[in-house]
Amino acid sequence: MEETRLILAAAALNQTPLDWDGNLKNIQDAIAEAKNNKADILLLPELAVSGYGCEDLFLSPWVSEMAFEHLLQLKEWCDGITVAVGVSVFYNMKVYNTACVIKNKEIVGFTAKQFLANDGVHYEPRWFTPWPADVVEEFEVRGQKYKIGDIIYEEQGVKYAFEICEDAWRPNRPAERHMPKGVQLILNPSASHFALSKTDVRYRLVVDASKKYQCAYMYANMLGNEAGRMIYDGEVLIAQNGKLIRRNELLCFKDVDMECAEVCFSKNPEIAEVIEYLPPIDENKEVIAALSLALFDYMRKSRSRGFVLSLSGGADSSLCAVAVAEVARRGVESLGLEAFMDKALLFSAEDKERISKLPADEAQKALVNKLLTTAYQGTVNSSDDTYTSAKELAESIGARFYNWTIDEVVKNYTSTIEGVIGRDLTWEQDDVTLQNIQARVRAPGIWMLANLQNGLLMATSNRSEASVGYATMDGDTAGGISPIAGIDKAFIRQFLIWAQQELGYIGLQYVNNLQPSAELRPAEEEQTDEKDLMPYEVLNQIERLAFHDRYAPMEVYDILLKEGVAEGAVLKEWITKFYSLWSRNQWKRDRYAPSFHLDDYNVDPRSWLRFPILSGGFREELQLLKEK
Repeated sequence: MEETRLILAAAALNQTPLDWDGNLKNIQDAIAEAKNNKADILLLPELAVSGYGCEDLFLSPWVSEMAFEHLLQLKEWCDGITVAVGVSVFYNMKVYNTACVIKNKEIVGFTAKQFLANDGVHYEPRWFTPWPADVVEEFEVRGQKYKIGDIIYEEQGVKYAFEICEDAWRPNRPAERHMPKGVQLILNPSASHFALSKTDVRYRLVVDASKKYQCAYMYANMLGNEAGRMIYDGEVLIAQNGKLIRRNELLCFKDVDMECAEVCFSKNPEIAEVIEYLPPIDENKEVIAALSLALFDYMRKSRSRGFVLSLSGGADSSLCAVAVAEVARRGVESLGLEAFMDKALLFSAEDKERISKLPADEAQKALVNKLLTTAYQGTVNSSDDTYTSAKELAESIGARFYNWTIDEVVKNYTSTIEGVIGRDLTWEQDDVTLQNIQARVRAPGIWMLANLQNGLLMATSNRSEASVGYATMDGDTAGGISPIAGIDKAFIRQFLIWAQQELGYIGLQYVNNLQPSAELRPAEEEQTDEKDLMPYEVLNQIERLAFHDRYAPMEVYDILLKEGVAEGAVLKEWITKFYSLWSRNQWKRDRYAPSFHLDDYNVDPRSWLRFPILSGGFREELQLLKEK
């Protein structure tokens, strides 16, 4: 074939479900930027018009009808350019997930997704119907007929077709059928959620496909915290014949993040620019980038006025505080100071004027001072070490810091109940009750602070605690968002050391010298989390084997025994404790505040892992383990 050169553009978009005006503005901005770059084809993410995370509202026909109305509006911006945009289509009483191709203000067709994601966090078959391969049909809207199905398109003699997100992850992917038909370019609009190291897999998926099928391959992902739980890294990839041409910086704070490249289509295409080296993935950097972006989007999309945190001086609340500090640091790095303050919807004109005149380090602290309010709520069981840890961290990052004690409130509740039941409460007889009341009475005060400033209260439970219910409901679980409930405790502990050393958060030196403790028992008992439970590393191994890898209790025991984790009797005790605590605490996981999906799995029953609230509690399985 003769040589054809096309300028390809792909844009990640930070969309919000049913935010028609906001979503269309981002699409319009992307189209305008692509035109400025003289792009021939612009690829936008999956379901970009309505947002990907509409969930059961996709079952309502009016949502697809509204999406179509807005599609007719945005097609008028596509003069002199071809734009591919994700939109749901209601056809024959079914809903289809499609990529609509608009060329020079005319709708050319709708390619419908063939493979629907139905694992982990995905429930697409609940809403959408898969489209059969090699089938093209027509539907009519307002007297106008449109093609829908498995369509091959053409741009200046170059044939192109689609794989929509999950389509590319299946062995019998659409590209297998497209290539014999002369397709030279595959477009992939996606809403592929963030998980640790997933970008590596995605990169290989795109580059290897471009090599296998000897084609160009363009990929555009959703960006940011779109709907509450899932985070999207906004990855944009352009590859050809096994060579990566373009890749963007992931997890930025922009609404539109675009990459463009001129691509040559011929029998032996010339590939002028190639990215030869990708830096290795640092999971600490990935986590804090995803966490800070997720918090920023959650705050601004919920119209909250910053964050409020009960800062105990322990690892979990310290990570939450650092994450908010990173919202400011990474936000300014990504957008610039003025644009960050505008987008945060938090800063007054006076704030902006004052902060913009400060040196960079002082401006960073001033931003955090507006973003984060903290409080240390001590008891007679609290240590000077945790108070120092909380205070020094808050001051070092610029957060507002309050300090009060709750002993009188605890005493009032305790004496009231003692009067009712006619006896004193003692640590020997009422251990858990006396621990829980301390955690619970911390909630009303910190909620009051959150209410006063319309702030977003952060709950501080981590995934390891969620697995075994090592948290006081309506105490440390109180909050509107539980940002670290998808991260295990072992990862958190090493992350804080990394953040002190690599990110320069020197205020973390205090918490990094402490053993994790709830500090709910008298100091002479030297309470630690791991003494109450088991080593966190072991807890995480059991959890992963049980629910990510889906092994039975006996199989978990055999694997860990073979690995030499501990002696058999000790392993049996730990495994029995884990499964018993897991079973009896499902009701707690069902009541946690919304959490972010950060790892390749989580224990949130509303996104990844469902488990019955009432069950047999693995009694027979654990009895077999006991008898082994």
